Amino acid sequence: QVQLVESGGGLVQAGGSLRLSCVASGRTFSGYGLGWFRQAPGKEREFVATISWSGGSTYYADSVKGRFTISRDNAKNMVYLQMNSLKPEDTAVYYCAARAASYSSRRSEAYDYWGQGTQVTVSS
Repeated sequence: QVQLVESGGGLVQAGGSLRLSCVASGRTFSGYGLGWFRQAPGKEREFVATISWSGGSTYYADSVKGRFTISRDNAKNMVYLQMNSLKPEDTAVYYCAARAASYSSRRSEAYDYWGQGTQVTVSS
């Protein structure tokens, strides 16, 4: 069993930056693909970014490409989401997720473990 806890959310003005972190406990990230998803009020959860176990493969939603960067530190059981040039439409609860497979996935149903989420609010 893997427990995930996100942190780093908050209120930021448009154009600003935030760095989300997610730490795993219970077992290591060894061999796990990781992802970030988000859910805005009244909308379905959507894919944001994903990274393979090795960190060699990353994929992003078109809406965040060039602005967000996903990274991981396997030694620390951490995954990060650096968010730059934030826009009001980035406002959502952000979730990290882990899947018991080494490669990444854009599909939420491919993930086995989820964090509780952290709120990101971008003001205009």
